[in-house]
Amino acid sequence: MQNIVIIGGGAAGMSAASRIRKLQPDWKITVLEASAWVSHAPCGIPYVIEGISELDRLMHYPPEFFIRERNIDLHIRSRVTAVREGEVLAREGDRETVYPWDQLLFATGALPRKPPVPGTELAGVFTADLPPDAGIIRQYMEDTEVREVVIIGTGYVAIEMAEAFLARGKRVTLLGRSARVLRRTFDPEITEVIGARLARELQLRLQETIRSLAGEGRVERVVTDKGEYRADMVILATGIRPDTGLAEQLGVELGASGAIRTDDRMRTSRANVFAAGDVAECRHLLTGKNTWIALAPAGNKMGFVAGTNMAGGESRFPGVTGTAITRFMDLEIGRTGLGEQQAAEAGFPVRSAVIRTATGPGYYPGHGEIWLKGIVEQDTGRLLGLQAAGRDVLARIDTFALALQQGCTTRDLFFSDLAYAPPFAPVWDPLVTLARVLKF
Repeated sequence: MQNIVIIGGGAAGMSAASRIRKLQPDWKITVLEASAWVSHAPCGIPYVIEGISELDRLMHYPPEFFIRERNIDLHIRSRVTAVREGEVLAREGDRETVYPWDQLLFATGALPRKPPVPGTELAGVFTADLPPDAGIIRQYMEDTEVREVVIIGTGYVAIEMAEAFLARGKRVTLLGRSARVLRRTFDPEITEVIGARLARELQLRLQETIRSLAGEGRVERVVTDKGEYRADMVILATGIRPDTGLAEQLGVELGASGAIRTDDRMRTSRANVFAAGDVAECRHLLTGKNTWIALAPAGNKMGFVAGTNMAGGESRFPGVTGTAITRFMDLEIGRTGLGEQQAAEAGFPVRSAVIRTATGPGYYPGHGEIWLKGIVEQDTGRLLGLQAAGRDVLARIDTFALALQQGCTTRDLFFSDLAYAPPFAPVWDPLVTLARVLKF
């Protein structure tokens, strides 16, 4: 029998714990989680704030399920203070407990970044990191008159939070330093569409640097290098960073991204030490290099792979293509693979095309438009990336993601046998049309 210790009870940690228990019914599995939440879904925070879901539904299984049904020694509100070879120290209430380990998994996730400006400690200033944040934000809105919400950031979380507050009848200002929203993940042809849609619903202020958050006891305004904005509430959505502090105590090697370097078995540089989820790097399927892309589907699978290997099985995580999707109002936004500049920087000779087309025949109601940008390798036509905005984005992104993993070309995509019927798609599917433009 072995002692397994897992630090972090989120998606990756509990996936690993459950997998180990299935393969090794008699092993001791200890999970140490700093919060009261396990197996949780932080991606649901905007939808709790909007009122679509209740907070407790963001925990897939309660702690009692893992303790009673899966015989996992789960400790919530257990904050790990030190990690040493063969043992972990955790603060639980007013006492410190030592947990021995034969194998250790870091599933510590990521931490929100905060802009280094005065005022972030004021009441009414929040991050959206873990599910409890949704409850705190909702309670603040109920206890305080909130009319003006300023969201600092232009990424996925910022856009989703903006929609949530608009749905609650708030006036929203979205502030960002960059010249484009979603600048790190989307090319200009697609962010132009997204920015125009945002600007119809909220005050979009780009290329502004935050100087301070100001107010008497609670936030009242945001000061930038170009002006001031009234703010009854501020959401800091300025990105995340991998939570590697404990791993660094043990001397675990970090990658260029700042996340923990792992191999395809989720092993770290230290023997019998694994990492999975938002704290870990993994391989990018197109570049072949390690990358850090903190997304839930990959995190769950990384936990599954780590658990399999820790239990003595054999499993490899092949990697990611960076597939992601979100929405603002009626505009769906998705991407997979490499952007044009990313592909060029990775050494690919590239060509690209952008199309704007209908998602169904004009005679059948309910369809809309979709903008697609495809990136392919110049000489071979190998697919490298897709970005989309508009209607019915999910099916196109998922289809393209699988095509990327299979090494498909524009010819493969053009001749793919995709379904057609007037209620669902046009006879020339937008993906097929894009392939035709790229190839012919």
